[in-house]
Amino acid sequence: MGQPQHGWIFIGKHQLNRIDFLHKLTSSKAMIHKITLIPGETLELFFDSLAKQYGLNKEKLWKYYREYSPYPEAGIYADTYYVPVGIGEKHLMQFLVRQSERRYAALANKIYGVYDKKQWKKILITASIIQKEAANTKEMPLVASVIYNRLKRKMRLQMDGTLNYGKYSHVKVTPARIRDDNSTFNTYKFKGIPPSPIGAVSLAAIKAAVKPAKTTHLYFMKNAQGTHNFSDTFSAHRKNIKKVKESK
Repeated sequence: MGQPQHGWIFIGKHQLNRIDFLHKLTSSKAMIHKITLIPGETLELFFDSLAKQYGLNKEKLWKYYREYSPYPEAGIYADTYYVPVGIGEKHLMQFLVRQSERRYAALANKIYGVYDKKQWKKILITASIIQKEAANTKEMPLVASVIYNRLKRKMRLQMDGTLNYGKYSHVKVTPARIRDDNSTFNTYKFKGIPPSPIGAVSLAAIKAAVKPAKTTHLYFMKNAQGTHNFSDTFSAHRKNIKKVKESK
């Protein structure tokens, strides 16, 4: 009759004879959960959601994630996953991290010819900033160019998105927050990129981090349309700021 299905399956609500029961075991579809990690989201909030929605233990999710993933954040690729009902914290983290590692390894090998996790961590950090800052996919290579141009000039990145790490994923960045946050994620205070990614990343963000646009842009400012105006000088940047204020 075939092999039993893996995971939880639905065999109906009524009494079955032995033959029908065996048929259900070999032919019924496994019951699955659809889990989606949104690009830009942090694991802190993702694990919160998993724990509440599926009755899992958040501390165990973190424990096994740290055990299996080489990255403090972004070790799970932003995507939709299908997992069997009843899966535990350990096997869920094994599955999600393993799938992500396969994808990262394939991308890194295609681009660099090797999957160097130290090198890839820097790509994930940059991609996670791009993911937070860009208004859309089209802007991502431009935002990437600003990041690399500022780093090359040893300028602070001064990007709000880097402060949306961990539990602060959706918290508005205020002047007080910029002043009081003394972590190395605060790129207003510290030069260079943060110590680890600040959220999950998409393929588009990774591609932008690997191949930024060739520009001399050093600044960008959100406009009335919700996208960004890019500029090469501080004086031009100030003009863009003035335009936005006048349009309000």
